Amino acid sequence: MNHALLPSVAKATLPVKYEAAKLALTECNRVDECKEWSDKMMALASYAKQAKDEELEKIAMRIRARAIRRCGVLLQEVENATGAHLKSGGAPTLSRKEAARRAGMSPDQQVTAIRVARVDGDLFEEQIESDEPPTITALAEQGTGKAKGVPIYVQQGMTKKAFQAGMYFREDLKHFIKQIEGYDYDDVIAGSLPEERDDIIRNISVISQHLNKILEML
Repeated sequence: MNHALLPSVAKATLPVKYEAAKLALTECNRVDECKEWSDKMMALASYAKQAKDEELEKIAMRIRARAIRRCGVLLQEVENATGAHLKSGGAPTLSRKEAARRAGMSPDQQVTAIRVARVDGDLFEEQIESDEPPTITALAEQGTGKAKGVPIYVQQGMTKKAFQAGMYFREDLKHFIKQIEGYDYDDVIAGSLPEERDDIIRNISVISQHLNKILEML
């Protein structure tokens, strides 16, 4: 992909064009085009994160999720069973695996796209349009259920509220660990004034209370 074609973070107009992008993806009927949308939005989300533009990052994440979901929807329309891509007359048609490969998708990306496409439509929309859009990994995890048309949280005997709380908490916990592991603790202490150290102690105490409560319930 040519990153030079991407808009700069400072000049990007995605917030204005978001509705148009949603419509364009809905009408997109080529896997390679959806894959290109996904790649561009992943790069733009990375740029936005570096520039600390949270709103642009979320919009790019939303569009990327929609692009990947559309890839999965289109791939699901292609026959997948062995030999099923052969017409009765013997003329071969494109298999799902080959369609994904030609679009530049790896086997893992193909599986992920199809799983995201399996997520209940209402649940997908609710999560994508929330203040904290889920990661593609989290969405794909929801699409591993086998029962068509039945939301994954129902299959697992959960309420939608509980399912979302668990999913978001696990993602936030992973993010928190990743963030604090990047610090040199000696520098943290040396770079904090006495009153700031007291504030750190109070915050760690609050965090510990919450985590200990969860540990007791697990």
